[in-house]
Amino acid sequence: MRGYVRGAQAIRIQLPDVPGALHERLAVAVEQLISERRYQPGDRLPTHRELARQAGVAIGTVTKALELLNGRGILRGEVGRGTFVNDIRIVPGNSGTIDLAVNGPPQVIPEEKFREAAERAMHRSLALPHGGYAAQRGTAEQRRSFAAWLTRTRLQLDENQMIATVGVQHGIYLAFQDLRATSRHIATEGATYPGAIAAAKALDMEMLPVLHDSGGIDPDDLDRVLGASGAKVIYLTPVCHNPIGFEMSEERRRAVLAIAEKHDARIVEDDIYSVYAAKGGPTFKELAPSRTYYLNSISKCLTPLLRVGIIAPPADRIGSIAKAVGAVVWGASPHGLELACALIEVGADTIVAAILRSEAKARVQLAQRVLALDSVPMPDGAPHLWLPMPVVQAGKLARLSSERGVRLTPPDASFVGGESGGGIRLSVMATTNRDDLEKALRTIAALLIEPDEMII
Repeated sequence: MRGYVRGAQAIRIQLPDVPGALHERLAVAVEQLISERRYQPGDRLPTHRELARQAGVAIGTVTKALELLNGRGILRGEVGRGTFVNDIRIVPGNSGTIDLAVNGPPQVIPEEKFREAAERAMHRSLALPHGGYAAQRGTAEQRRSFAAWLTRTRLQLDENQMIATVGVQHGIYLAFQDLRATSRHIATEGATYPGAIAAAKALDMEMLPVLHDSGGIDPDDLDRVLGASGAKVIYLTPVCHNPIGFEMSEERRRAVLAIAEKHDARIVEDDIYSVYAAKGGPTFKELAPSRTYYLNSISKCLTPLLRVGIIAPPADRIGSIAKAVGAVVWGASPHGLELACALIEVGADTIVAAILRSEAKARVQLAQRVLALDSVPMPDGAPHLWLPMPVVQAGKLARLSSERGVRLTPPDASFVGGESGGGIRLSVMATTNRDDLEKALRTIAALLIEPDEMII
């Protein structure tokens, strides 16, 4: 076990500028120091008095902050000895395999915030007329909460422009289903989100591969594909594209939109990774509201425990999509909606976003260093990275990695086609800690430089 590191008392704790009580903000700051390896597993933290001095807060505030981190298993207190950083690699039931396939965020909502939101949601849920049955789109109050969240973080919508969904996957299916009569073909990059591929297949629609570069889908090739096929649907994930990882600039968005307008095509904008947006600029929904089906969810920016999202289609399609929701699931879970809204209202989304962005940046930098990558699409942070390579080579890398205890997403799950569609996605936020991520990355790096193993 490590002791208190000499010189650690010189650390200056900067409280993040996020909503929440003072002790919650301090807990976020301490967790950030741990994620940055300023305090490592086994380290003893400074005394409560010293932490209070470093952060410029009262000792009682420190006590409450450390209790929050204790409750989440990040810290542990030992009577007479102090407070220590836990080794979070010790996870019950860990099989020894490092899983970089599941692209889900770590659970970082402060327990106190979750409890506060849960109690608020319980009271509201019990007061819903008819248990929420009459509100297939979500109640007006629920949709207003989501509209306020999106207006604050992404784009301005009001509650009448959206329908609550059972996550973004549900929204993708609804958008494709609504557009199916217009076109059976969907233009997208050569590799794309497996859930979108599954939705298209279920609806007997065909995805057509379009070339891309580091800035996103290629407008010239999109023009070619739409012209040759007559396709009228374009599926895009402009921020942290899954799996390729780029973020579109405003200039690229406008160029793509010009092609969509030329061919009178509709855009399905999957904005689920908007929390990681770094370039700013308008969404497709803002640029072309009558042409865009906008999708978002809390699963990547807050918690995947709740399957709650929204779809904001063109205004004239809201009624049709609302009927489709009622025909299949009647509506998103009323209590799930209330809990999601409550989490947003108590400021959990802002706290979580700050943690996720900081951690994602650190992990992307780690991957870039270990894999010796000259550049990455989103250096300010992203939950996954893409290693482009021929399809056969990607399949072999996934198999060999699995044999060495590192699970990767099967390359064919994302493959649409075309010469630029092959590669491997690395979900860098999937591991509990950076040590496991580094171990997995070093395994992959070793395979990439073993010519005998990787010969096609």
